[in-house]
Amino acid sequence: MKSIQFAPLCALVAQTLLAQAPISYSASPDLDRVIEEAIKEDRIPGAVALVGQPGRILHFKAYGYRALVPDKEPMTLDTIFDAASLTKVVATTSSIMKLFDEGRIRLNDKVTVYLPGFQGGKSDITIRQLLTHFSGMRPDLTLTPEWSGYDTGISKALVDRPVAEPGERMIYSDINFELLGEIVHKVSGVPLDEYARREIFLPLGMKESMFNPPAAWKPRIAPTEMWKGAVLRGVVHDPTCRFMGGVAGHAGLFTTALDLSRFATFMLNLGQVEGSRIVSPLTVRKFTEPQTPPLQTTMRGLGWDIDSPFSGNRGELFPIGSYGHTGFTGTSIWMDPYTKTYVVLLTNSVHPHLRPATTALRAKVATIAAAAAGLDAQNVILTGFNELLPARAVGRTVETLTGIDVLVQEKFARLAGKRVGLITNHTGLTRTGERNIDVMLAGGVKLTALFSPEHGISGKEDQENVANAKDERTGLPIYSLYRGEDRTPGQSVLKGVEVLVFDIQDIGTRFYTYPSTMKNAMKAAAAAKIPILVLDRPNPITGLHVEGPVLEEDKLSFVGCATLPLRHGMTIGELARYLNDEDGIHARLEVVKLKNWRRADWFDATTLGWVDPSPNMRSLNAALLYPGVGMLEYAKNYSVGRGTDAPFEQVGADWINGPQLAAYLNHRMVPGVRFYPTRFTPTASNLKGKQVQGVRFVILDREGFSSLRLGLELAVGLQKLYPGKIDVSVNRNLIGSNETMEAIGRGEDPRNLEPKLQEELQPFLEKRAKYLLYQ
Repeated sequence: MKSIQFAPLCALVAQTLLAQAPISYSASPDLDRVIEEAIKEDRIPGAVALVGQPGRILHFKAYGYRALVPDKEPMTLDTIFDAASLTKVVATTSSIMKLFDEGRIRLNDKVTVYLPGFQGGKSDITIRQLLTHFSGMRPDLTLTPEWSGYDTGISKALVDRPVAEPGERMIYSDINFELLGEIVHKVSGVPLDEYARREIFLPLGMKESMFNPPAAWKPRIAPTEMWKGAVLRGVVHDPTCRFMGGVAGHAGLFTTALDLSRFATFMLNLGQVEGSRIVSPLTVRKFTEPQTPPLQTTMRGLGWDIDSPFSGNRGELFPIGSYGHTGFTGTSIWMDPYTKTYVVLLTNSVHPHLRPATTALRAKVATIAAAAAGLDAQNVILTGFNELLPARAVGRTVETLTGIDVLVQEKFARLAGKRVGLITNHTGLTRTGERNIDVMLAGGVKLTALFSPEHGISGKEDQENVANAKDERTGLPIYSLYRGEDRTPGQSVLKGVEVLVFDIQDIGTRFYTYPSTMKNAMKAAAAAKIPILVLDRPNPITGLHVEGPVLEEDKLSFVGCATLPLRHGMTIGELARYLNDEDGIHARLEVVKLKNWRRADWFDATTLGWVDPSPNMRSLNAALLYPGVGMLEYAKNYSVGRGTDAPFEQVGADWINGPQLAAYLNHRMVPGVRFYPTRFTPTASNLKGKQVQGVRFVILDREGFSSLRLGLELAVGLQKLYPGKIDVSVNRNLIGSNETMEAIGRGEDPRNLEPKLQEELQPFLEKRAKYLLYQ
């Protein structure tokens, strides 16, 4: 710590705190290395990192530059940062926590108790749902055309319509906290910035934390992005907050690392500061325990993040039960009540332009800090949390209703009197096994045309071109959407259609052609100015598991139609919503939701009958193995089991030694799967008619199994055991990532490669969250 240079305004305080710290901190060299690497690679211009425990600072250092333009300025320990969404927890949540502690706010009260004009006074959304992001509100207010004024922003938030039912799913929403900030205002009688400063910041000694900082602070403020020809400096980066005058519940706070260390000490000391009580210990525990609805895939406290797609700054060692938050500008804080350790990392990664999220850096810093804090995860007692964790992997048995079943229940009211075109195949069955075609006609639907995807309407044609046909039972024309280059519903046919319906079972993997057919149909419907109705069906391999890598733009094809990860974790209806917005289709899309389906459900939970979605997808096990096994399928000298009785459940080649490969893979201890040698002779596809050796897969634990890890282990293992036999490059459109292909070529250990790829999913997960329909 001798190298630390203190700026004058915080030198005395910092030195006093550091007097209780050890002479050296074992993690400092590693923290220096990862932060300096990030600066060197231009992932951040600079940073201030502070790791501590109540009463002692372990690591406190400034790195790189506070500003890059118009002139370079070195980062200093007393740099003031735009905290961005740390405002949500440090200012707004703590203010709500104080008012709750005083009995002035109740978590289960409706928002309308405090804001009577919210949703015309008729909303059931509660304070708890705002704090946990389960209100169903949109991510943010519309910013165009430009508007201004705090009251204008609040008036817009009060009437903004939810996009999901309260409690249905997590949508990370700034609007939630704009409303919470106004609730603080209404209940306390003073604006949020005044209340937080009076009741939280000043009692904690956080004298350099405030909204709309004075001009005298400007030289120490880290600038953010360019705006109107100059960098924002002392002016909040978040545009909504800027429109609202710099004070809002979701953004606007400026603060320093030392002030955040005081705040973290307050939280870890359960509301106590130097013997004085700011809030009660029970209130702090209440706000930092899991508060999301049961059986959720995310775990959040009240305001605080515990385990969700946004909690990358927890790192890999702090346990569930620790908590924290991040800010868009590059700020983050994480606290662990078990080791009494906190990690503050402040950067201005958006200066002078936007960069990729700092998720990886945050995770590395937290992991290093946790390891050095002496955290032994095996001995941590997660009191109050253990009973919650198994709920994320509960095996259920329910009667799931697919979209077509829901239409039957509704007596096809959504299609009444309309001429309908139906895109379907043999998977379009009701729970009772009836064809959607037949029940629609029996229900009075005016079916005028049928469209079929790859493999035809019967699902049996395993060839490149499928011809137009006629449905034998009804005489309806069947237009093939898998015929040469013609794979889109023709506009001439759609002239006789008033609504297009899509009902096909997907498999949950990026490289599958049915989503491509759906995407083409959505484009055609948009061009024809007719609505498209997607009848949802379960993701057979659950909606929980998302696995990279994400397909790169230059590798798009009919097999992989969008920049999705290998295993996307969405139903076909959710995927339609995602594609419609993210790919700019803007069709008039409606999804007929499933009933009795949760994200953790495997296909066998639904009690629906399994129908092979395609000729070689013959079981749920095959569907689970497919994303990993299929990654190398384009190699012509290698078989993934097509033309055998177990496609995708075994692989082989005439250059593989089965016992050798099985021994190698079993030695790798791939989670959830074991391998045994086998021999088989494909009757079709690659290596047709040749007896080959290979391995067969046995799934032992599907919850712990990663298709991605299996695919990486196979690819790297084959490269190591049989160099030059597999041409990884021909599988570029399946693997989807140049970096991943290069790593496989280098023989990089999949144990290290898999977490790296998963870490890179953060931007996708954040986008995906707003399109999910189920808990």
